[in-house]
Order: sequence, then structure tokens, then C-alpha cells
Amino acid sequence: MLKFGQPLGGVMQIAHIVDDLEAGAAKWVEALNIGPWVILEHFQADNTTYYGEPTNIDLSIALAYSGSMCFELVQQNNDVPSVYNDHIAQSGLGAFHHWGVCTETFDEDLAAYKRKDMPIAFAGNVRAVGGLRFAYIDAMATARGMIELIECAPVVEDLFNSIKEQAEAWDGKTVFIRP
Repeated sequence: MLKFGQPLGGVMQIAHIVDDLEAGAAKWVEALNIGPWVILEHFQADNTTYYGEPTNIDLSIALAYSGSMCFELVQQNNDVPSVYNDHIAQSGLGAFHHWGVCTETFDEDLAAYKRKDMPIAFAGNVRAVGGLRFAYIDAMATARGMIELIECAPVVEDLFNSIKEQAEAWDGKTVFIRP
């Protein structure tokens, strides 16, 4: 069990695409009482690829918890080809995009998806959490969404757990937190 209450290898995050993080977060607070939203503007990912080709995507994200489930809102800030723009073209803004799964067996899990002919749509690593890797598996044909594999380590668990703790202590009024 991960520190923030989800099983290792199970779904720990549900993500949607928005065009305005603040407006999107405010709607989720009002409609679903989920908050506060930790906003990470121009979230830095390195060595990113889109279906194997290098990409220079600029993303901002917002994270919040309801119970032990993490919710993510993703806003793309530039117009490069991406899994987000692809999804907007198919499903529109606000639509579900991906499930996040923390794994300690990143390479093995990635290989298992490849054996199932599920391509890596988007991948990279995140400097802010020690360069740990992430990869979006294109599961649109079977699951109508992407699966984000998140390489799990104590620093990642601590990050998600700190956001969960902020939700547990939430005053019900504060919509945004910017670290």
C-alpha cells in the first residue's frame, strides 16, 4: 500500500484535460467538493517523446485528492502535437484522459504493455522528483483512455502524500495552492 492509500500497481490518479486550470479547478470544487488544487505551472518534464519522436511540450497541471484518489487537471500551454491535443480533437475539453498507476517495476510493466501491442504515446522524466520516469500507454482501443505509468520511489510517494494531507486539512474554501 502506498503512503497515500492506494495499492502499488493500482489506479491512483484520474486525469482530465482543461484549457484553464484555475477555472477547471474552481468547477471541480463547486461541483464535487474536491480541493484544494495544487497548481504546478509550466511543469518541467525532460527527454519527452510523443510516439517516439522528441517533443517540447509545455504543460501546467493541478492535483487534488478526494479520499485516497488523486485527480489531475492538465492544461497544455503550447500547440505541439501531443496526447492531449489528440484527445481534445476526439473528445473535447474537460474529458477524461488517463489513469495514473504507480509502479516499482517500470521497465517490466512497460515491456508487458508493448507485448500487448499498446504503444508508448508520451514519455519522459521529471527532474523535480529525481528524474523518475513516466510513460503514457495508448489504451484507447481497449480502455478508451491512456494509462500513465509513474515510476514510484519514496520522493514520489511523499509528493502525492503531501497533496493528500492538504486535502485532509482543507478548509473547503481555498481553491488553489501554488508551491
